[in-house]
Amino acid sequence: MALPPQLRPLIGTWRGTGSGHYPTIDAFSYSEELTFRDVAKPFLVYQQRTWSPEGKPMHMETGFLRSPTATTVEFVLAQPTGHAELAEGTLSAVEGGLFLDLRSPQLLVSTSAKTVEATARTYRITDDRLSVDFSMAAVGVVMTHHLHSDLVKAED
Repeated sequence: MALPPQLRPLIGTWRGTGSGHYPTIDAFSYSEELTFRDVAKPFLVYQQRTWSPEGKPMHMETGFLRSPTATTVEFVLAQPTGHAELAEGTLSAVEGGLFLDLRSPQLLVSTSAKTVEATARTYRITDDRLSVDFSMAAVGVVMTHHLHSDLVKAED
């Protein structure tokens, strides 16, 4: 099986900067690199990494994105913090690009990980730009916006 054509605009490496905030932590900024790779299968392989302004590694996650129909997506993600997500949602064409809206109403969390009850992610591609937003319900806080990044497709 081949990669569904609706996922093709995501393929490549995206780089840029982001910022984060949450009621339980201080606001912060970061650099981000996000890659979607075509592996000649009906899904994309995903890897994301972030660094502090000083260049210290911060967060990373990896996973697989698939699109079982022309308008639905499933994102399976693992994080070294002890969290695993299965986010499901919609994919739609927008002017100049693509919009993904995903929700993970329940996560698998290791016994040593911080509690995360649910997440929401959006990915918006417009031409060679990718904007990412992440919200979560965690550590007793209701669903709250946590991260925003603006990325540009890297030259291959």
